[in-house]
Amino acid sequence: MADGGLPFLCNDDENHVVTLTGWEIPAGQCPGNQPQLKVSASLPLDEAVIAAAVDILVGVAEGARALWGHLTPDSVMLDIADQTGPKLYGPEKPPRGLPAIKFPEEIPSPEIPEFFGWLNYWSAAAASAIGFPDPARDAELLSRSRRTATGGWIVQLTDAPLDLDNPAHLDALKRAYERFPEIGGRSTP
Repeated sequence: MADGGLPFLCNDDENHVVTLTGWEIPAGQCPGNQPQLKVSASLPLDEAVIAAAVDILVGVAEGARALWGHLTPDSVMLDIADQTGPKLYGPEKPPRGLPAIKFPEEIPSPEIPEFFGWLNYWSAAAASAIGFPDPARDAELLSRSRRTATGGWIVQLTDAPLDLDNPAHLDALKRAYERFPEIGGRSTP
């Protein structure tokens, strides 16, 4: 499209709505001051989608030549929004003891993921930027990870979709943030 985006696409199935769209984000609002194309898909988190989630994320991320991407339940995205700051409104501290993450334009490089999701796609460049994998430190994550055809990684934080009301899921997310302080621009590699 002329404006650098993708049209809004919908499958028109009211019982199983799937949408896909994309838009260009100006350089001044992006890591490393480089414009980006943000692609967003909305999928119902039913058994069929959960079973195909890894393949869906790999297909979209590698098809778009993404540096990083994620598949995350909407309920978790609210917590991620509250983690991002500083801001003039909203909670003073991130929820649930999660670390504060920076706004995208404050992250030094587009290869550094802005946050963790349930399923995380890291291109080879993104994985290198954050130091993944380190076999000695990443055994738990590697047990739920796989390489992609282009040399990237799919890293799954929890077996089931991330639910931050589940203490085991919240602990897994906190451990991941502790392991990768670069994610969210909290430190530089």
